[in-house]
Amino acid sequence: MDTYDSVCLSSIQDVMRVFKGKWAFLVLEQLHLGTMRFNELSRALGVSTKSLTDTLRVLEENGVISRTVKPTVPVTVEYALTEKGRAFDQVLIAMKEWRNEWA
Repeated sequence: MDTYDSVCLSSIQDVMRVFKGKWAFLVLEQLHLGTMRFNELSRALGVSTKSLTDTLRVLEENGVISRTVKPTVPVTVEYALTEKGRAFDQVLIAMKEWRNEWA
């Protein structure tokens, strides 16, 4: 493996750690539409509660999304993209363009 291959592989592995799990990209796509509550995300994606919880937790720990708890009855929890999450927008657009061309 030459230097380019090892640097590229390492970079991809780092990105995959941030966006761990198959639901991460779909969550980002939904949150690019705006702030959403947990149940809104769950309905939009058709994902299990556990999978969504795990995905949101990883994205929040990696600074890609923010979680805001509002003191309502019952408590309202909202998720939104951070600046880091919004910066990924160009990658999502490139993925969609690739899909349109090749998938």
